[in-house]
Amino acid sequence: MTDSGGEQLALVPAQLSSPMSSARPSRSRQAAALAPTDPVATVVIDTPLAHLDRPFEYAVSAEDHAQARPGVRVRVRFAGRDHDGFITSRTSEAEHPGALTPIRRVVSDEPVLTPHILRVCRRVADHYAGTLSDMLRLAVPPRHAQAEREVAPADAHPGDTSAAVAGSSTSASGGRAWASYPAGAALLKRLATGQSPSASLLALPSQPAGTDWADAIAQAVGATSASGRGSVIVVPDHRDVERVSAALAAALGADTFIVLTADLGPSARYRAWLSALRGQRNVVVGTRAAAYAPVADPGLFVLWDEADDTHREPRAPYPHVREVLRARSEDAGAALLIAGFVRSAEVGAWVGEGSVRSVHPATATVREHMPVITVAGEGRQGARDEAASSARMSSRAWRAISEGLKRGPVLVQVPRRGYVMGLNCAQCRHRIACQHCHGPAHISGAGEQPRCQWCGAGVAQAACPECGALERRGAVIGEQRTAYEIGRAFPGVSVVSSKAGQVMPTVPDEPAIVVATPGAEPIADRGYAAAVLLDGWALLDRAGLDSPIEAWRRWAAAAALTRGRSEGGEVVLGGVPAHGEVRPVEALMRWDPQWLVSQELQERGDLSLPPFSRTVLISGDAPAVARALDHLREHGGLAQSAIEVHGPLVDAAGVSRLVLHSRDHGEALRITRWLRTRRSASKATDQLVIAVDPTDLMG
Repeated sequence: MTDSGGEQLALVPAQLSSPMSSARPSRSRQAAALAPTDPVATVVIDTPLAHLDRPFEYAVSAEDHAQARPGVRVRVRFAGRDHDGFITSRTSEAEHPGALTPIRRVVSDEPVLTPHILRVCRRVADHYAGTLSDMLRLAVPPRHAQAEREVAPADAHPGDTSAAVAGSSTSASGGRAWASYPAGAALLKRLATGQSPSASLLALPSQPAGTDWADAIAQAVGATSASGRGSVIVVPDHRDVERVSAALAAALGADTFIVLTADLGPSARYRAWLSALRGQRNVVVGTRAAAYAPVADPGLFVLWDEADDTHREPRAPYPHVREVLRARSEDAGAALLIAGFVRSAEVGAWVGEGSVRSVHPATATVREHMPVITVAGEGRQGARDEAASSARMSSRAWRAISEGLKRGPVLVQVPRRGYVMGLNCAQCRHRIACQHCHGPAHISGAGEQPRCQWCGAGVAQAACPECGALERRGAVIGEQRTAYEIGRAFPGVSVVSSKAGQVMPTVPDEPAIVVATPGAEPIADRGYAAAVLLDGWALLDRAGLDSPIEAWRRWAAAAALTRGRSEGGEVVLGGVPAHGEVRPVEALMRWDPQWLVSQELQERGDLSLPPFSRTVLISGDAPAVARALDHLREHGGLAQSAIEVHGPLVDAAGVSRLVLHSRDHGEALRITRWLRTRRSASKATDQLVIAVDPTDLMG
């Protein structure tokens, strides 16, 4: 199927209904003449109610006949109230035997819901046991009338954009960024000839401008454009958008793509989205909002750093961009490129089953380009520095900073922002909690007194309930305290901080110490001379099934910004045991993400953990969670199913969590749909969050 405005939009078969209405339409609307052809419209109504997750039939008047095309927004009467909706098809006869309520009005004659996006939204909604309405709310941005008037119509083409892109791609760098990957040339050739491979790229670290991961993506897009097809690139944050945009501008031209992010604002976002819908540009780059960009004739969908949790939508049904782009590539017959320094377990499983092919550099190439990586306190180094294995900043780390400053900037990665995040007993390491709400204590700055992170109350000094000691020590030292300590140790050296909300984009190639939290590391012009990764235990100790891969991902992101070994680049990892004892540390030392993911998958397969099973997290007030569990057991078939039930468990904040776990994917989704539908139909007022395959079981 093509995405033409007049096409009937295909839906998963559902029972069509007439809208429930407590109020009849006015006589003038009832008496209005019907459309001369196809007077019945199938409408998807914008409602959060799960038991209404099906299309409804409405009558189309002769007045609305020309504008009421599949894909347009409409206002309809439903259960006595006006609702927004989308027309999905027009037919000559209704399936509902009774009289149909007419459409109240056509909001806009712009067919914003394409058949492709509708099919993808239905598939993704089913994957997460959600509703189509929730998915459409994520996929189609709110209308902005002025933007519709300002964007050139679909039949107005100021220039042949596709030809310009194709021409520029042939004169670009010729795929230099793919030269280090044995399968790279074949991948580009397949894209350029109109084929649609699915691949997972493990990017090389420490690559200079012109051959790094952003350039590899731009060259893949150029090859796809050469075949006359469009591309969608999704990255975690605005810094990555800027990095890919610069690579696209260099390879293809600055006027060949659109930037689409949620923080553009309603008008600018809708304008960019319409530009793609109307075919003004066929390449879109952006954050999570760009995953649904309606490019014409899509040929390539790219996802960078797919293990980053920002790719998970925080709104129901909480879809991951990975699943959205996979559904789009399969529905459109397009290529899929998932890239990063590491793979998630889910993509590792796709590679293992053969649906996605691995593209990775040879081991010798990795060894040549990666920086020298040292674990502080390991081997002979531990003998020379007895405190290295337990000290926060070992002598080896201090030497790496000192030597690196002679050649350029040095990066210091700290797991958390702030000053002192959490306090422990200095004697037995027991956690110091607030005496009022049992929340974690923290210190916001030098000379400040400890306060609770939850309620803000002061945390008075008292004897440890475990050992009776009065002394305290910081559990996690934030970037502010780290910058203060390093500044005192290296007087006269510029020390700058970069953290969430205050991210530095770049740093010049001159001696300086950059203290940054994970994901906020600035890009150095020529790469960092050295990098020190502090408090590795804080990442390894994170609660969550993906914590080993996530720790490696955050370390690798910083290490990849460091110069390679041929240029003297060095990375020191501190606060972890010797690398042979911890899997992510071992993988970092060898820069072997494939081995790490394969080990994780083997272990998860033996234990029937995701992605070999489905997990449903139900969280909320304890009474609401308890009622949901009772309903599932009594009426939802949970007692007769093979689904494992864990919990409910109530934390110190009063949040209750219930986990359902099953190797039978269909059974887990059936139970979840039943619960959502029952709560919707019974008009439940208590608040529950129901998430399928959550990234964090702690909610």
